[in-house]
Amino acid sequence: MNTKQAYNIWAAQYDTNDNKTRDLEGLALKLSLASVSFNKVLEIGCGTGKNTEWLIDKAVQITAVDLSDQMLARAKDKFTSNKVQFKQADITRKWNFKDGLYDLVTFSLILEHIENLDYVFNEVGKSLNPGGYVYIGELHPFMQYTGTKARFDTEEGNQQVVDCFNHNVSDFIIAGMKHGLQLLALDEYFDDNDRSQMPRILTILLKKS
Repeated sequence: MNTKQAYNIWAAQYDTNDNKTRDLEGLALKLSLASVSFNKVLEIGCGTGKNTEWLIDKAVQITAVDLSDQMLARAKDKFTSNKVQFKQADITRKWNFKDGLYDLVTFSLILEHIENLDYVFNEVGKSLNPGGYVYIGELHPFMQYTGTKARFDTEEGNQQVVDCFNHNVSDFIIAGMKHGLQLLALDEYFDDNDRSQMPRILTILLKKS
């Protein structure tokens, strides 16, 4: 199922479904950015606002973007702060949703749905202030190699699988380096913090030189 259609359907139950990937990535973002300072944030893949809630306490201004209008509607219902502007956009097309340059760009569980990383990272590089950061939180490629994809059950009980593309760890780093971003940190997160198992979440922190 194409990404926009899938998340429009998923939106009604996204916050209430059991979802280890969603929850662990939310924790990973907080840990990855705990010591990073930023004022202006471009949040790509804001969904229903699970990470917006944490970012809003640290940021002065957030541009929160998602492909799904239904996910955005849920997010807008949660926040009344004038710090946040929610915008519906397809990041594989011209980035006309930006509001100047940012100190931080975040990607949460979205790049697996993007085939052409080069275009996205080119736009990211042009969207950051010098010294700005990029956070990436993704379903770990190891999980993808085993066939795991974003999926959900509809209210009628039908399982839907979202269109996904496999990216290796190096694909993210190489795409970033090509557009002026240097690797600062890379980490992996495991269910129940059990490092003897396959990691569920990959995080990458880049910085614009």
